[in-house]
Amino acid sequence: MSFYVTTPIYYVNAQPHLGHAYTSIAADVLARHHRRRGDDTFFLTGTDEHGEPVADAARAQGLEPRAWADLNAEKFKALLPAIGVAPDFFIRTTDAEHKRRVQEVLQRVYDNGHVYKGLYEGWYCPRCADFKTESEILDGNRCPIHEIELTREQEENWFFRLSAFQGRLEQLFESQPDFVAPARARHEAQAFIAQGLQDVSLSRAKLRWGVEVPWDEGHVFYVWFDALLNYYTALGYARAGEDLTARYWPPSVHLVGKEILKFHTLYWPAMLWAAGLELPRQVFVHGFLQGSDGRKMSKSLGNGLDPFAVLERYGADALRFYLLRDVSFGGDGNVGMDAVASRYEAELANEYGNLVSRTLAMLVRYRDGRIPEAPVDPVLESELASLAAEVAAAIDGVDPSGGLELIWQRVRRLNRYVEERKPWELARDQDASTSLDSVLVTLHRGLQVVTTELGPYMPDTSARVLQALAAIPLEVIPPLFPKTP
Repeated sequence: MSFYVTTPIYYVNAQPHLGHAYTSIAADVLARHHRRRGDDTFFLTGTDEHGEPVADAARAQGLEPRAWADLNAEKFKALLPAIGVAPDFFIRTTDAEHKRRVQEVLQRVYDNGHVYKGLYEGWYCPRCADFKTESEILDGNRCPIHEIELTREQEENWFFRLSAFQGRLEQLFESQPDFVAPARARHEAQAFIAQGLQDVSLSRAKLRWGVEVPWDEGHVFYVWFDALLNYYTALGYARAGEDLTARYWPPSVHLVGKEILKFHTLYWPAMLWAAGLELPRQVFVHGFLQGSDGRKMSKSLGNGLDPFAVLERYGADALRFYLLRDVSFGGDGNVGMDAVASRYEAELANEYGNLVSRTLAMLVRYRDGRIPEAPVDPVLESELASLAAEVAAAIDGVDPSGGLELIWQRVRRLNRYVEERKPWELARDQDASTSLDSVLVTLHRGLQVVTTELGPYMPDTSARVLQALAAIPLEVIPPLFPKTP
């Protein structure tokens, strides 16, 4: 079975931030989990480097767009290993192969009769690189995403016949209710359709920083059509001399933020149909991470969470754990450094970390670091045996937060088991040797199970603990989650 997961490609007009880390970590968890299950897995991420926002940001820095894109793309690349994210390929939309394949696909859309030339006039957000409909515009003629004043733009463009796919999109959402998830996102996409779809600009004549339109060299493709196609184009050149398209297409799941819902749930399927390509199986739309005060994160408000500050203080595994533990994936949630500290101390250090330390220490103290030959407690064995299937079901439902909660239920159950059985008392009773063996074997087995399932979430920590549990004789490892200032 193949599993193909993507993040949106990240705009290089600004620095990497918490939102980029959040989506990338979630995709990495899904990919690691599927690899562990033996699925043929491909994980794609990268950078979106064309369009007006990038050209404007470069101009503000006194740089050419390509130089600015090169500079910031490296920062996005550097973020990934820092947060433990390991994609199979990092695409840049300035890649020559990407541009060539974009032109091939959109030429096919043109040849299939889904493109025409016309005059466009509308309200435009230069930071979204998107024209806004009247129903989307905020009071004061402002963008609903960036809350900046929109500009009135008029130019001759090539248009994509999005309106021709209205009925087909309606049918898609009715026949495949899980195509867009969660339900909140599906309803929002259906609301866009219900308003009546309008044809959209496929090209820009005033802008030069983009992929050239092959049938009209005076135009470049509108950045969203260039960017959306990355999920398809990457498979053609991600591995030298090999085309992976037949192996992985269509994608299993696209992970996107809700600010780009319209492009991925309406434009994208319509464009794939127009090109004669198969649709992805699912688009999963997650919510926003907000400041600790419930407002949009802002430097001026001082309510943000700097991922690099978390990395420096607590490490990558703690950041990964926190982001998928504190905010239910798919919804909006408040984040802050105080909440990171609370999760770190209460759950990572006191619950999981202490469970690991106590178990290894007792095995060393009471059995010289060797695993006794004794049966696992049948009650605990039953509870542990179902965990892998339960976590797999959560991951298949794109619910990494739910999967983590299932794991943590077992972590807490094992801690209760220690308190119930009191192995330190059994160790003082020569007649309880067999009972102590069973308790120690049960804890060892329980830690193996929960730590294996934690692997996709906290890969470094999991690897250390599993290595310690497999060592004969066992060695007590240093505290996994030491106290921090």
